[in-house]
Amino acid sequence: MKTEKEILPSIDSPRDLQALSIEQLERLAVEMRRALCTVAGTRTAHFASNLGVVELCIALHRVFDFSRDRLIWDTGHQIYPHKLLTGRFPQFATIRTKGGLMGYPNPAESPYDLFMTGHAGCSVSTALGLASGDGLRGEDDRRSVAVIGDGALPSGIVFEALNNAGFLKKRLLVILNDNKMSICPRVGAVAEYLDLIRTNPWYRGIRDQATELIKGVPMVGESMERMFSNVKDSLKATLHGGMLFEALGVRYFGPVEGHSLPSLIRYLELVKDEDGPILLHVLTEKGHGFKPAAADPVFFHTPAPFECDDDDCIVSIKRSSTRAYTDVAAASIADCLRRDPRVTVLTAAMCQGNKLEKVREEFPDRFFDVGICESHAVAFAAGQAKAGCRPIVDIYSTFLQRSYDQIFQEVCLQNLPVVFMLDRAGLTGPDGPTHHGAFDLGYLRLFPNMAVLAPGDEHDLQAMLDWALEQPGPVAIRYPKSAVAKHDGPRTAIELGRAECLADGHDGLVVACGTLLGEALSAAAELRRDGLEVAVINARFVKPLDTSLLVERCEAAPWVVTVEENALPTGFGSALLEALNDAASQGDQRPTAPLVRLGLPDRFIEHGERAELLADLGLDAAGISAVCRRLAGRAPHAVGHASSMS
Repeated sequence: MKTEKEILPSIDSPRDLQALSIEQLERLAVEMRRALCTVAGTRTAHFASNLGVVELCIALHRVFDFSRDRLIWDTGHQIYPHKLLTGRFPQFATIRTKGGLMGYPNPAESPYDLFMTGHAGCSVSTALGLASGDGLRGEDDRRSVAVIGDGALPSGIVFEALNNAGFLKKRLLVILNDNKMSICPRVGAVAEYLDLIRTNPWYRGIRDQATELIKGVPMVGESMERMFSNVKDSLKATLHGGMLFEALGVRYFGPVEGHSLPSLIRYLELVKDEDGPILLHVLTEKGHGFKPAAADPVFFHTPAPFECDDDDCIVSIKRSSTRAYTDVAAASIADCLRRDPRVTVLTAAMCQGNKLEKVREEFPDRFFDVGICESHAVAFAAGQAKAGCRPIVDIYSTFLQRSYDQIFQEVCLQNLPVVFMLDRAGLTGPDGPTHHGAFDLGYLRLFPNMAVLAPGDEHDLQAMLDWALEQPGPVAIRYPKSAVAKHDGPRTAIELGRAECLADGHDGLVVACGTLLGEALSAAAELRRDGLEVAVINARFVKPLDTSLLVERCEAAPWVVTVEENALPTGFGSALLEALNDAASQGDQRPTAPLVRLGLPDRFIEHGERAELLADLGLDAAGISAVCRRLAGRAPHAVGHASSMS
C-alpha cells in the first residue's frame, strides 16, 4: 500500500499553504496534531488549547499574508500550530527546553511573532495600535488581526480596546476563539452571553437569508436599507446575536464552525477587506482531535507527559509525586476556611493552576473565581475586607502586577486586611520571561502598610498564612513553583519583622530570602567541610526587615551575602543595604563589611528548567559557595553576572 508523503516537513513558510487543496490542508491538520502529541508526550506543555486552534491557524495563514499583515495571538500559549507553519517545524521538538523554542510568541524567533505575549487580554489593544500606526505611516493596506479566547474576553482591557476600536473605525479583525474554556470552564455574565449565542442557531440563519433576499431586490433605496438595518438589529436583540459588540461599534459575524476549513476560509475571505472593526465569532473545541484532551480539557491544558496507543487511549501518565509549594498553600487555605467563617478566597481564572479545586467544592459560597480580571479581583477583595471578611487573593506573581493600582488605592491606602498569596514567585522554568515572578518583592515593598513575607520552607508558608490572617492590614506571601523543602531543627514562631538564625559561624554571613534558603544551607554545609564556618539567616520578612538582628550581624561579619529569587533592583538585598545605610547614618561609623547581593540580574530571564536557570545565575548551592569562598579569600576574584558588590 502506497504511503502518502507527509506535508508538514515541506512547509517552510505560510506561502506554501497556497498550493495545497482543502483535502491536503485537512491532512496537514492531522499531521500538526500528531506533532503536538509528540511534544506533549515528552514534557509538560500547553496542549489542549493548541489542539483547538489548528484549523483556525491554517485558515488564517491561507487567507492572509502575515509577512505583511499583522497577527497577534492573545495570551500566546496556543502559538504552537503557528510556529509549525512559520518555518519552525525542524526545531519544534526543542520547544520549552533551555536554548530551544519558547512556548509563547517570540519576535527573536520569527518575524511572524510581533509581540512576546504571555498575559491575557492585550491582543485587541496591540492589534488596534498596529492598525493605527500603519495608517499613520500610509500603509492602510496592511490588515490587523487579533485572536482572543472567550476566557480572556472579559478582561477589562479588552472592552477598553473594543470601545476605542468602535470610535476609531480602523480596519481591525478580532477573532473570538470560543471554546467555552479558560484553563478551567469560563465564568461570568459574558460567558453566559456567549453561551446564548453559541446555542442559538436561528439568528445566523435568519440573518443570512434576509441578506440574500435584500441583495436580490433591484434598486433598493435608502429607506429600505434603513428598514432592513432596523429589522436586523431587532432580530439580534431578540435572538441574542452580537448586540454586545455591535453596541460598541464592532460589527459581529458568526458564530462559525471552527474546525471546518472550508467554512473558516470562506468567512475569513468574507471579512478580509471589510472596513472598520469586525468580530468573527469562531466556535472551537479545546482538545479537538485528541479524544482524551477533548474529554478532559482542564487536565490536558498542561498535562504531565503521557503515552497513548494508536486509538488515542492514554496508556500511562508520568505524574510527579513531589509535593509543591502550591499544594501546601492550597491545603493551608482550606484549613483557614474551615477554622474561620470570615475567610474567603479569590482567584483570577486560575483555580486549577493554584490547585483550589477542592476548596471550590468544599466552600462554594466563599470561593470566588472572577475570570481573567486581576484588577477587579483585588478591588473586590478590598470591598469584602471592608465588610468584615478576611479575603485571600491567590494569584500568580506575574499576574498580580496587572492589579498594581488597586493594591495601592483600594487596599494599602485604606489599610485593609487582604492577604495576597503570590504563587509562581521567582523563576517559573519553561514558561519563561512572561511568567517569571521576578519583580514582586520590589513592587510590593514600596507601599506603606504592606507587610511582605518570603517563606524559607513548608513550615514557614503554613505558619505565615495563619499569622497573616490575624493582622489588621495587608500582607503578601510569595512562594515559587517548585518542590517543597522542610528544614529540621527548632524553629521560631512567626512575628512581625523577625528573622531567624538557622546556622551560626564567624567566617561570614549568608542572609537568605525565601525558599533559596535550602540552597544557602547546603552551601554552608559544603563550606563547613572546607573549614569555613558561615552563618545562615532566614530573613522571612522583606518588609518590615528585622533590622535589629540583621544590622548587628552584618556589622559583626567579615562579609555578607544576600540570596533572593527576585530582581536585584529594589529587591531584598537592596532593602538590607538601605537598612544598613540608615543605621550607619545614625551611628559613629559605616559598616565596612563587603556585601554581595545574589539574585536575578537586570534583564529578562529566558526559559529553561528552574534548576538549570538557578545554576546559570549562580543561585544554587555551588554558586553561593563559590561567592563565599571568594570573599573568604579561598578562590580567584570573580563576580557572577547575577551578583552585585556593595
